[in-house]
Amino acid sequence: MKIHKEGRRILFFTLLALLAVNLLLFRFNSRNETFNIIFVGVSAVAFLLLLQFFRSPYRNLLTHEDLLIAPADGKVVVIEDVHEPEYFDDTRKQISIFMSPINVHITRNPISGVVRYFKYHPGNYLVAWHPKSSTKNERTTVVVQSEAGPMVLFRQIAGAMARRIVWYVSEGDEVSQGEEFGFIKFGSRVDVYVPLDTELKVKLGDKVKGGETVIAQLKTQTPSLF
Repeated sequence: MKIHKEGRRILFFTLLALLAVNLLLFRFNSRNETFNIIFVGVSAVAFLLLLQFFRSPYRNLLTHEDLLIAPADGKVVVIEDVHEPEYFDDTRKQISIFMSPINVHITRNPISGVVRYFKYHPGNYLVAWHPKSSTKNERTTVVVQSEAGPMVLFRQIAGAMARRIVWYVSEGDEVSQGEEFGFIKFGSRVDVYVPLDTELKVKLGDKVKGGETVIAQLKTQTPSLF
C-alpha cells in the first residue's frame, strides 16, 4: 500500500507540527511528564488516523465496456429513480455511495469513454447523507459517453467534513474504467445516474470497493445503420 499524492504534503507538515509541539512540551513542561507522554500517544494516534485516510491500496481493477464499476469505496445508501435536472433533464436511476472517514477516498471512473460534460459547483457542506446534498453541497458533475453507448453521470459531493474536492478530468478527455478521476478529503459521497433500463447489481446497504465491485450492467446500444 502507498500514500496518495493528495496526502503527502498534508502528512509532511502535520508530522513537523506534531514533532515541534512535542519537543516544546518536553523542553518547557518537564515537570509534567505524564501529560507529555499522554500527548505523545495522542499525537501518534492522530497521525496514524490521518495516514490511513490517505492510503492508496492496490486494486485489481475490473474492466468491461457495459459493466458499471463502483467509483468509490463505501456503502450504498440510495437507489431510486429521480429527475436529473443538470444535464439530462429527465428521469434516471440514481445510485449513491457514502464514504465514511475510514474509507479510501480515491474516486475512480466507473466506465470507459469520453467526457462530454464537466462542471464544478461551489456550495454548502450539509452532511453527505442529506437528501439535498446532491444539489446544495460543493460538488463536481461528470458525464461520460460510455463505450457501450449510454451516457453515465457521476458526482463527487462534499460532506460536513469534506472541505475540498480534487478532480483530474475535463471535457473531451478519454477516460479509462477504474482509473482515478479525483479525490475527496475527509468523507463524502459519490452519486451515479444511469438509464432506467440499467440492470443493478447492488442493493441498499451493500459495501462496495472502488474499481472492483460491479454495481450495474448497462444496456448496450447498437449503432443504427440508417
